[in-house]
Amino acid sequence: MARAVAATGIASVLAMAPLALSTTAIAEPAPAAGTEQVRIADAADGTIDGAIEWFESKDGDTSYEGLCEKAVENAWGTTGIWPSAIAHWQNEKDSGNAHEGDTNPPRGAFVFWNTSQYGHVGIADGEGGFYSTSVNGAIGHGDDLSYFSNYLGWSEGKVPGS
Repeated sequence: MARAVAATGIASVLAMAPLALSTTAIAEPAPAAGTEQVRIADAADGTIDGAIEWFESKDGDTSYEGLCEKAVENAWGTTGIWPSAIAHWQNEKDSGNAHEGDTNPPRGAFVFWNTSQYGHVGIADGEGGFYSTSVNGAIGHGDDLSYFSNYLGWSEGKVPGS
């Protein structure tokens, strides 16, 4: 009996060992004083390059269908700012940041369409095209802003809500 209790006690300790190790934080070393760090843009890092990289890395992904606003917000590293693309567009209009009807959005600009009560939004590539959901049924690249009907215009590409 004593052996069974001892074995059970050891088994309990061993079973807890991985749990104890997983909660141990390991600090990364701080950079040396006076050194510059080079920062490579990552997807969803709050930059134009990061937002476009996010879309490119998700090419063909169907999980964002019907969630275009969420996709552009996620591409910029945030979420939950506006309930829909049309609400985002209206905010840009109300704040004087909308370029209504302008078909020459700069790279990274939000581009908007009035496709439904919720609208549609993507991110301009700066060459007349855009990245968005619902391009051939998935996240993709459209070569022309007329890919969707009822183009509204564009607003500056930046972290949504900032």
